[in-house]
Amino acid sequence: MMSDNKVALITGSGRGIGRAIALRLAKDGFNIVINDRNQSRANEVCEEIHQLGTKCISFPADVSRKEDVFRMVEETITQFGRLDVMVANAGILKVKPLLEIEKSDLDDVFNVNVHGVLYSIQAAAQAMIDLKIKGKIITASSIAGKRGSIYLAHYAASKAAVIGLTHTAARELAPYGITVNAYCPGVVHTEMWDDIDQSIGKLLNVSKGEVMKKRIDEILLGRVEQPEDVANFVSFLASEDSNYMTGQSIPIDGGIHLS
Repeated sequence: MMSDNKVALITGSGRGIGRAIALRLAKDGFNIVINDRNQSRANEVCEEIHQLGTKCISFPADVSRKEDVFRMVEETITQFGRLDVMVANAGILKVKPLLEIEKSDLDDVFNVNVHGVLYSIQAAAQAMIDLKIKGKIITASSIAGKRGSIYLAHYAASKAAVIGLTHTAARELAPYGITVNAYCPGVVHTEMWDDIDQSIGKLLNVSKGEVMKKRIDEILLGRVEQPEDVANFVSFLASEDSNYMTGQSIPIDGGIHLS
C-alpha cells in the first residue's frame, strides 16, 4: 500500500543546499529520505524534520556506487511504499588550475557529480515506472556548467554533463509521465564556497574573503545566494505547478550568469 504523503529522496542532504531542500520539502508535506555519507549529519537533519511533524529516514549511501543508490531507492519503497521526487543533489568540488588537473581529479569529481546523478536518475526512474508514478527527477547542475569557472574546469565539465543527462533523461522518460529538470545555483553561502574562496585565494595570493567578495560584486541582485533560495525553486520543481515543465536547466543565481 502506498502512503498518503508523497515521498522525496534528496542525496547529499546532510548539510548545505541539500539540507535546505529537505527541510523545505518536509514543510511542503513530503515524507523525506535523507542521504549523506556522514551518518551523524544525516541523522541530525532527520531529527529536524521529525520536529516538523514529518516522517523521515536516513540512508548513508555513496552515490558514486550504483548498488548503493539502487539499494537506497529500494529501502525507500520498503519504508514508504512509493517515491515521487528524486533530488540528485550530492556533489563535490576540487579547486585546481586547468594545466594541473590529473585523471584522478577527474575521476573523483565525475564519480560523484556525474555517475551519482546518472545512478540516481536510473534508480528513481525504474521505481517510478514500476509503481506507475508520474514522478519528478531533479538534478543539481551549476552556473559553472553553463559558463565555466577559473580553477574549476573539471567541476564545470561535470556540471555541464549533468545538463546533458537531464535533457536526455527528459526525452526518454516523458512517455512515462516523469519530468526531469536541473537547477543551476551560483555563489551559495555554504561550506563548499568557503573552501572555494580559501583555495582560489591561495592561488591568486589574495586575502580570505576577497574571491567571494569579487564574485558577489558580479551578482545583479547584490547579495550572496542562500541555500533556501535554491530550495524555494526545487520546491516548485517538486510541486504540481511544474507538471508541464521538463528538460530545463534553470539558473538560480541572482543574475550572475548575465554579468
